[in-house]
Amino acid sequence: MSQAAVRESQNPHLQGNNRPVYEEITASNLEVTGKIPEDISGNFLRVGPNPYYVPDDSRYHIFDGDGMIHGVHLAKGQATYRNRFIDSQGLGEERARGSWIYPGLNMIGDYIARGEMPGTKNTGNTAMVFHNNQLYAMMEGGTPYRVTLPELETLGEHNFDGTVTHNFTAHPKVDTKTGEMMTFGYGITPPFLSYSVVGTDGRASHSTELTIPKPIMMHDCAITENYTIFPDLPLVFDFEKMLAGGGFVNWDPDNGCRIGIVPRLGDNSSIKWFDIEESFLFHVANAWEEGDEVVFQACRSDRGGIVTPAGADVRDQLGQLHEWRFNLQSGEVISKPLDREFYCDFPRINDSLVGYKNRYTYAARFRVEDMPVFDGEMKYDNQTGTIEVHHFGKDCESGEAVFAPRQNARAEDDGYVICFVYNKATGTSECCILDARKFTADPVARIKIPQRVPHGFHAAWVSD
Repeated sequence: MSQAAVRESQNPHLQGNNRPVYEEITASNLEVTGKIPEDISGNFLRVGPNPYYVPDDSRYHIFDGDGMIHGVHLAKGQATYRNRFIDSQGLGEERARGSWIYPGLNMIGDYIARGEMPGTKNTGNTAMVFHNNQLYAMMEGGTPYRVTLPELETLGEHNFDGTVTHNFTAHPKVDTKTGEMMTFGYGITPPFLSYSVVGTDGRASHSTELTIPKPIMMHDCAITENYTIFPDLPLVFDFEKMLAGGGFVNWDPDNGCRIGIVPRLGDNSSIKWFDIEESFLFHVANAWEEGDEVVFQACRSDRGGIVTPAGADVRDQLGQLHEWRFNLQSGEVISKPLDREFYCDFPRINDSLVGYKNRYTYAARFRVEDMPVFDGEMKYDNQTGTIEVHHFGKDCESGEAVFAPRQNARAEDDGYVICFVYNKATGTSECCILDARKFTADPVARIKIPQRVPHGFHAAWVSD
C-alpha cells in the first residue's frame, strides 16, 4: 500500500496521531514556552511503530509498523530534535522493491493455512535500553539494534558476541549497581522460556531455559537485588484459533496465573512459582526485597488482550497500579490494589532504583473512550499512597514519560519528568518537561517540535 493510501486509511491505528510520518529531519533552535532547565543534559527518546509500507490497511496491527525513534537532545538550556527510522534489513528490502514484502501479524494465519511460513521483519519498534554505554532498540522477539547517540543512526543488529541465542524481550532490566542486564525470550516450542544475564563485558554470563506449560506472550519482567521475576499469565498462542480466524494470541484462563521468582543466576531447579488471581499485566513498575518477601508492583488488568473484541468493556484490559507480596519462605501471597481510581500504564521510576525499593512511580493516565488515549501523567507515592496528576489540557494526548535526574540530585524525585504531548486540535506536538517535585504545576518548558510526533510505545532518558 502506498503512503498516500495509508493517509486515507480508516484503520484507527493509522488515523489521527497514529498516522505515520516519513521525513527524517534534524532541527535546532526550537521554539520554547518557558525555559529548558540547564541542570540536565542528555537525550529524551521515544520509539514506536511507523509503517513505511502497509500490506493491508484493514488488517494492519499497531505492532506491525517499522521502528522510528524521535529524540530531543537537551544541553545547556538548548534542544535539538531528530527522528530516524530503525534501518532494519527488512525495511531496506521493502524500500528497494518499492512495496511491502513482510506480512502483518493479522495476516500470518493466512500463510499458515496455505502451508507457508511467512518471513518476519525485525522492526525494533517497541522499547530501548541503555547498557554498557550503548543504546539498543528492541521489538518483541527480535535481536536488538545498536543505535548511536545523539544522531540516532542504526549500526545493525547485535547478539552480544553470539552469547545470546534466544529471542530477546523488549523489556530487559538493568541493575545499575552491578551493571548486569537481565533479559529473556519466549517461543512457541517447549520449554517456551529462555533467560540470560549479560555482564558488563557485553556478553551473556549466564543462560538457561525455564519450563512453563504453554506458549504465552510474556511482555515484561522484573528484577530485585537477587532475583528475576517472570509472569506466566493467560495470554496464550493458540494456532488452532488463529487458523479459524481468531487472533494470534488469545485469553485462556485454563493456563492459570502465576509469578515465577528465580535467583539471578538460577535455573529450572531453583525457580519458585506463586499462584495469583486471574489477571494480566503488560508492564512492570518495579520490584524489591523486604526480608523474606519480594514486593512486585505493576499495572494490573482483569484480563489481557492484543485486540479488544467489539462490544467488550475496554476497561477490563486497562491497568491500575497494583502490588503483590511473595513470601519466599512461607509461600504466602498478598495481593492489593494501590489505586482504584485511575487507569494507567507505562509505569516508570527513577532508573537508578530498578530492582531496589523506590518511593515514586510515574505512569501515563488513560482517558477511557472507545479507543483509550493517555491524557496526562500520574505520580504515585509508595510512602503515603497519594497520587498527583498532571493533566495536559483539552485535546492533548501524552504517552510514556521518563524521569531525568537533575545534575547533583539530592533526592529520588529531584529532577524532571519528560514526555511528548500531541494537541489534537492543532495537529502539533511538543516535548513537555515537568518539575517532578512540582508535578501539577505548569511545565517548566514546552518545546515545540517542528513536525508531528506520532503516538508510540516506550521512552528512555540517557544522560550525557
